[in-house]
Parts: sequence; C-alpha cells; structure tokens
Amino acid sequence: MSPEGRGIATGHLPAEAGGDTFRILHVSTGNVCRSPITERLTRHALSHRLGGLVHGDLIVESAGTWGHEGAPMEANAAAVLADFGADASGFTGRELLDEHVIRADLVLTATRDHRAQVISMGHSAGLRTFTLKEFTRLVRAIDPATLPPLDDGMAERARALVRAAAALRGWLLAPSPDADEVYDPYGAPITFFRSIGDEINQALDPVVTALTGVTASR
Repeated sequence: MSPEGRGIATGHLPAEAGGDTFRILHVSTGNVCRSPITERLTRHALSHRLGGLVHGDLIVESAGTWGHEGAPMEANAAAVLADFGADASGFTGRELLDEHVIRADLVLTATRDHRAQVISMGHSAGLRTFTLKEFTRLVRAIDPATLPPLDDGMAERARALVRAAAALRGWLLAPSPDADEVYDPYGAPITFFRSIGDEINQALDPVVTALTGVTASR
C-alpha cells in the first residue's frame, strides 16, 4: 500500500507495517509556482542523496494559501524542474486546508506572510512553521553530530532537526526583512523563474544534507 500524500519515492515502508511518518509541507500562494518547485526539488534531492531509498516514511507535499485547486503547475515552473532533472509530472495544485497543517511535521513557506497565515490557522503550528530561508539559516547553525543517526529512522532525525531549529529561532535573526523571502515569479519570464529555482535549490541543499547526513555530489 502506498503512503497517503505525495511520497518522494516508491518502496516506502507503510505506516501500517510499523514505519514512522514525517510530513514536509511547502506553502506558497497559488501552489502553481514556488511551492511546486520546492516540493519537487526536495523530493528529487532526497531521492538522489539516498539512492531512492528513505529510512521510514517521508512525505513531501505542497499547498497554496490561495491555491489553484486542481490546476497544473505553471509551464515555466515545470521547465525549471527539468533543468534540475526533477520530475514535474502529475502535479495538481491544492488550496491549503486545516488538515494539511494538522498532519504536517514541518511547514516551509515561501514568505513571512505565508508563515503568518499558516500559524494563524492554529493547530500549534508555530514551532514547526518556518520560511524556507529561515529554516535554512537555522539548520546551518545546528551541529549534525547532535542529531540522531539515520539508522534510527529519517523521521526521528527530522523531528530532532525541527526542534533544534525552533530552539534557535530567537537567537539567529534574519540580516534584513527580505532575507527570508522567496519572491513570486508568477507571470514572469523564464529567466526569473530560473533565478527563483536556483534560490530555492540553494536554500534546500543544507536542509537535505541535515536530513540525510549526505552532502550533494558536485
């Protein structure tokens, strides 16, 4: 039985068989540009680092605060994913619902406004909701040796990472108000989409390294 949601690869251990589950939810506005790019780049990077195998059950998904329910991702977003060798197929947009926030173990948003909107929904989301760039900044300050080994399960390591990042939030502030923002490329030319894709990919790199304990091959 395949895991519920948008799992990153085949061959996951289902929860019914004793596998633990950790859900990452990426949030932007329409769920047709930034969050689809971030979702699929996260899945691609995790699968690449771990050879398509994930310890436990890691689910990566996305939604939009004004989500275009059922819409395909923007063509330029799909082109950006192709540049990275990531899979853009089968994507459909979703509007952010309470159930998405309730089930998420980590919510990564494109902007501070999206983060505020997620937190305003309640569900004790504050300690597990960050902008993507904020989370990246915090993760860079965490000693990976303090995290559980991957052999203990991806979910346990991921939860420890979120707790450590939340504990650092008040100590490592953004250098500028714009530092934690990923701007919306909707309606922009492909060149801007590609710059946003590079920005997202760079922000994801230390996060995926911390989750997997595997650095990207250069």
